[in-house]
Order: sequence, then structure tokens, then C-alpha cells
Amino acid sequence: MTTTKPEAPRAVPPERAEPRAPVRPPWAGSWLRGQRLIPVLALAAGLLFSGAVAADDLPSIRNNLPIRDGTGAFATSSTAGVVDTSNPFFQSLGTNGRSCATCHIPAEAWSITPRGVQRRFAATGGTDPIFRTNDGANAPNLDVSTVAARRRAYSMLLSKGVIRVGIAMPIGSTSEITLTTVSDPYGFASASQLSLFRRPLPATNLGFLSAVLWDGRDTGQPLLPGNTPALNTTNLAIDLAHQANNATLGHAQAVADLTPEQQQLIVNFERGLSTAQIFDDAAGHLTAGGALGGPVPLANQSFFIGSNDPLGANPTGAPFTPSAFTLYNAWSGSSIASRAAVARGQTLFNIKPINITGVGGLNDDRNVAVRPGTCTTCHDTPNVGNHSVWTPLNIGIADVARNTGDLPVYTLTCMVGTTNIEGTVVNGVTTVQTTDPGRALISGKCKDIGRFKVPILRALPARAPYFHNGSAATLTDVVTFYNTRFGIGFTPQEQADLVAFLRTL
Repeated sequence: MTTTKPEAPRAVPPERAEPRAPVRPPWAGSWLRGQRLIPVLALAAGLLFSGAVAADDLPSIRNNLPIRDGTGAFATSSTAGVVDTSNPFFQSLGTNGRSCATCHIPAEAWSITPRGVQRRFAATGGTDPIFRTNDGANAPNLDVSTVAARRRAYSMLLSKGVIRVGIAMPIGSTSEITLTTVSDPYGFASASQLSLFRRPLPATNLGFLSAVLWDGRDTGQPLLPGNTPALNTTNLAIDLAHQANNATLGHAQAVADLTPEQQQLIVNFERGLSTAQIFDDAAGHLTAGGALGGPVPLANQSFFIGSNDPLGANPTGAPFTPSAFTLYNAWSGSSIASRAAVARGQTLFNIKPINITGVGGLNDDRNVAVRPGTCTTCHDTPNVGNHSVWTPLNIGIADVARNTGDLPVYTLTCMVGTTNIEGTVVNGVTTVQTTDPGRALISGKCKDIGRFKVPILRALPARAPYFHNGSAATLTDVVTFYNTRFGIGFTPQEQADLVAFLRTL
């Protein structure tokens, strides 16, 4: 195998009145006959960070280096001054060649994308460390003896960028749910191990978390509005260390726990990262004209558990404001049409009325059939977009009606005298069908079926597809889902403006 010495990195063009595309640095991309930048196989496919090359052989990645994605470029800023690739985060600490960075690629906004996974498959014939049967395959017992067999076995990972999470049904006297039937297209799932296909959450912007993982199962030390900020900071560090160790034991199949030093180094590294879009193909530089896009303003964004909470949990007592996003206030009324569209989209996200109905964790827990709100009722953390308090919600993503045939379907029985998914007391036995029970597998509560945390929204364009199971391929699909689900009535222009805004996060 021969290699070519890369050229010196090209600078992002200076800010201009009219948008202009940035040049992607050679290590992260190359020109294709002067047209759209495409990723270089080595980094975008994750080979450098998944075990093919030792991390010690790699240079550190400088802060705010623009990395091309589908609609512009994003960048990461680290409190260490550079992204240090000698950190244990990039090291294989298990037995199957994986590191944390196998599924949290710097060039894919610290997650993975189907496109990147497909490149890794093409480059290695499906033997890259991400392709391991314990959780990369549709089932752990599938044939992977040939390239064709591996392509079939890893089809969900290749098509949706999802990892198979195996969790057993809760047992014991406190559990309200039992598994009645399973319909698994891959013939594996059972009560002892449900197959749950979930997107890897980004290993960046973690200082804004109110829960760890989609179902909050690694939030062992609670992050509460009533805690002091210092206690929540300490608890989050403990939770992240626990998550890093569990991931190494499970995903990387380690035979021993990480050392306390390794856990601390990984947590310190992750907590120092801030990642956000820095350039948009239509709107240009996202810090131009007084805008506050990019990772540096994000790193300086204030946050505490309960910040701007719409349900009264703000420990300061300050009232909720729906105008949670203020990044592009300066672009309101801009003479540049693309920037004006972003500002209009931000306004829509903040204040477009939505009659919120049927949301588990919001309507039922509050005993409110219809709750007037906006996008920021759930995405309330200022300029970040997750829920600032651990409030898992069910908006219907795991409903069987949305299954395209590639996900297992679980029929769950809710026991007599429990509270069901709609928040009403069950006077007999009822059943619920879902493709992922979500939080209910941790709590054992019927009402928690299908509930997941509200994720952070920064660097969205770089890490499609969306929702916990990758069921929305594009941001347009996301907007269309909400428009249909809640009957919002977006006009075509409003949908375009909202997508334009989401592209800049």
C-alpha cells in the first residue's frame, strides 16, 4: 500500500458579504475535479480512529478546523487547545480492536453516519473494528464468513448507522411489564436480550447533558435542579466514567474494567469538546454579521440543570422563555436572502404554535390533554436544544406504525393496576406494541414505553440520520414528521426556513 504526503492545510476563506464555501483540509477531504469536496477514505471512513492506525501516530487536530459535511462544515473546539488523539478515547482497550472513536468519529461530528460506515466496509470488506457481531450485526449469531454474508449481517449498521443494544426485560416485583411476543426479522431477540437499534450519540457537547444515553441508564448519579451546580458537575463526571467503562466492557469486549486513570482521561477529554456547524453552503460563515454559530460561542454558553425549563424546574425561579435560540438574531431582516431564511427559521423554532398532544412524559404526566407550546417546549436548553431536565418523552418514533419491516416488534403486557402509556390507570391487562420500549426497560414502568431523552441539536447536518433509530434520513424528513405528527400546518416556505435554521446548528 502506498501513501501520498498530504498538502499543507488550506485555510477557510475570510468572511465575505456573500457566502463562499470553505476549503476542506487535505487530511479530511480532497477536491474532486474542482467540484464538491469529498471525504478522504482514511479519516471520514474512520480507519485512522478505529484501530487501523495507532493513535500515537496521528497528529493532534487543531481547534476550529472546518470539516466538510453535506451542507457546509462543522468544527470542534477543545478546552485543551487541540483535539489530542493520544487520549485513551482513541486507543483499543478491549479485545476486538475497537476504541471509543470507532463509533464516535471526529470527522462525523463524534458519531457515525451510514456513508462513513459504508466506506469502511468497502475499504476492508467488512472487517473494520466497527463490524463486530456482538452489537454491529443485526444479531450476534449471524454468518459473517464472506463479504456478502457480512453485508447482510451488518445491513442495519450500513443503512442507518445504528448499533444493536441488547437489554433484558426487567424482572422482579416492581416491574409492571412483561414480554408477550417478539417478531424479530433477524430471529434472535427474546426476553433475555431484546435487540434495540439505536444511533450512537455524539461524544461532544457533554457539559449540557441532563441524562446519559438515550434511555438514561448510565445516569447513576442523578443530575437534578435541586443539586448545586458543583454537585451536578461531579455527578456527570461519575456517570460519564461509568458509561465509558460499560462501553469498553460491552462494545469493545474488554475483559477488565478501565483503570480509574483511563476513565478520568476519557471523561476530561470528552467534556472539553464543543462541536457545531461553522459554515453553511447557503448562508456562509456562521459567525458573520454578528451571528453566534460555531463551537466557540457554544463552549461559552451558560448552562445548569433546569435552565429555561418549561415545566417549572428552573432552580432560579426564572420563567420559561420560548425564544431559547438567539444565535441568528443579528440576521433578522438581512439583505442576504439565505441568512434571512435562517433567522426566520430560528423564529419559527422558537415561537411557531404547536398543540402538543399524546406525548408520553409531557401530556400524561401533567394530566394535560393539549399543551400549547413550540419546538422549544421540549428543546428548551438555550442555544443547545436538549431538555435541560431529565424528561424522557414518547413522541411516537418507536410506534409499530412507523416500522419499515427492519426492526423487531415487541408486544408488551402491562399488568393490572398500573399506569399505561397514556397515563391512565389500567383496570385490566392491556398490551402495547413497540419497536423499542425505551426507558421502560430501565424503570419497569408501563408509562415509560417508547420514552427517550431529548438530544442535543448542535452539529446536526454532519450526523444524519435522525431520531434514536435513524428513521429520519434528512432534516427535511424530521420537519415533515413533526408537521404531520402535530398538525402544525407549516407552509412550504416555513418548512424550508426551518430546515435552513437546523442546517446551521
